[in-house]
Amino acid sequence: MRTVGVVVKPGSPEAAAFAREVTAWLQGRGVTVLVERGGDRSIGGEATDDRAALLRRSDLVVVLGGDGTLLGVARAMRERPVPILGANFGQLGFLTTFASVEVIPMLERVLADDYTVSARMLLDIRMLRGGREVTRNVAFNDVVIAKGGAIARMIDLDTSIDDNFVCSYRADGLIVTTPSGSTAYSLSAGGPIVHPSVEVITLSPICPHTLTNRPLVVPDAVTVRVAVHSPDNDVVVSFDGQESCKLENGDLVEIGAAPTRAPLVACPGRSFYEVLRSKLHWGHR
Repeated sequence: MRTVGVVVKPGSPEAAAFAREVTAWLQGRGVTVLVERGGDRSIGGEATDDRAALLRRSDLVVVLGGDGTLLGVARAMRERPVPILGANFGQLGFLTTFASVEVIPMLERVLADDYTVSARMLLDIRMLRGGREVTRNVAFNDVVIAKGGAIARMIDLDTSIDDNFVCSYRADGLIVTTPSGSTAYSLSAGGPIVHPSVEVITLSPICPHTLTNRPLVVPDAVTVRVAVHSPDNDVVVSFDGQESCKLENGDLVEIGAAPTRAPLVACPGRSFYEVLRSKLHWGHR
């Protein structure tokens, strides 16, 4: 580990203060530190606003923020996956599992090459209009195809798996998730919780008109195709809730597993089930 990137949650004085401590500690061990610091010049290190360049140069990325900050970093890893160590300076912190007091001890282990990663599946998404690709994106958690406005009108989503027609969802929308995303929006829509090591894709309809429609779990090797039918063109597709684009009647969204994985540094001695208990309060009375 010769170069470490540090990404700091914008507008968080606590994250910026801790970034100063982490940067000084790493530099004291001869490590080059690249900092995406959002205008805070007190952190130190080599400043950059180019996240793609930071990822290309770094051997490790330390994310000091919430799950949203980590999602943005993970989605940018399209060409060169880099281990991510996430410390929670947000709210839930389901992905940023390290507490601040655990970060420097874990960095010591990383520098000694004594660590493991959890390789997280990503989704590759293509949007086609008239058979031509309009846009392409990557998602760590989920892809959501849903109504764009507030009018209480359902949309029709003709859904196929590879060349097999599944059904036409008449609903408020459809959530397509990775295992990591199974504990996010999909969970609130009644989707299953999937262990991150089980590489599958989950489809969860949002408020379906037919109550017999239930979430569906399919292998990661398939391609999910969703044809949009909404005459008023009031439909959007969003990626991890951070980026979105408008869909038109007849557009086709193709979703499959991306060829790369996002490696998250695993917290020693903390299992996925412990995270479920602490973050989702399983068993609390």
